[in-house]
Amino acid sequence: MRFMMLMIPKVYAGGGVKDFMPEPEMMKNMMKFNESLTKAGVLLGIDGLRPPVEGARVAFSKGKPRVIDGPFAEAKELVGGYWLIQVKSQQEAIDWALKCPAQDGDIIEIRQVQEFSDFPEEIQKLLQ
Repeated sequence: MRFMMLMIPKVYAGGGVKDFMPEPEMMKNMMKFNESLTKAGVLLGIDGLRPPVEGARVAFSKGKPRVIDGPFAEAKELVGGYWLIQVKSQQEAIDWALKCPAQDGDIIEIRQVQEFSDFPEEIQKLLQ
C-alpha cells in the first residue's frame, strides 16, 4: 500500500510566508528521519515545496478555469512537502508519521494512494 504523508507546516498558515528556511537543527533532525525511512526500505519519494506565495492555483467554476496567484490568504492549511511511502497498512504509515521531528503546530496528513486496482472493473476496462 502506498501512502502520501503530507507536511502542513504551521508557518504556512495564511500563505504569506516568502522566505521560510528551517533552522539547521530542525533540518538535521528531519534528515535523520528521512534516512530512517530509506533504511527501512519504505521511502519511494520525497520533496519539499517552495512557499505558497510563489505558487498558483487553477480554480474551475462553471466550466471555466481561473488562475489565482499566491499567496492564498483564504487557505488555512497548505502543503509544504511530502513523503511517498510503501507500507503494509495505514497504521504503519501513522507509526512513521509519529516519528517525524515536526515543529509545534505542524500537521502531517496521511492519505492512501488510489491504485488502478481500486477502481471498479468497468472503469478499469475504460482506462485500458
